[in-house]
Amino acid sequence: MSDMDSRSPGTVIPLNAGASPPRVSFDRRELQAILQLYGRMVAAGEWRDYAIDFLKGKAVFAIFRRASEMPLYRVEKNPDAKQGPYAVINTAGLVLKRGHDLRRVLAVLEKPLQVVQ
Repeated sequence: MSDMDSRSPGTVIPLNAGASPPRVSFDRRELQAILQLYGRMVAAGEWRDYAIDFLKGKAVFAIFRRASEMPLYRVEKNPDAKQGPYAVINTAGLVLKRGHDLRRVLAVLEKPLQVVQ
């Protein structure tokens, strides 16, 4: 008798039983918002490199001044976070901003405009 025959009738087995959770990634709209900010900061000479990591629980966009250093900032997307899926975290691990709207969360990294004389 096989395993299938030994189960009682009506036993429900989920299709994804034993499967690992899906990897989290940034969609096109999210990457566009992040890369627009990144491009402006590269043009200003503030940032020089980035790395993207798609993990099982979150996606991370790390921003570097130099590739050999620790990231200056991490933009994280964690869909399970209760205070919003997006967060900007600095090198020390301090959450600078968290929320549901990526553009508002990224605004914490924007340099304030200055008067040019």
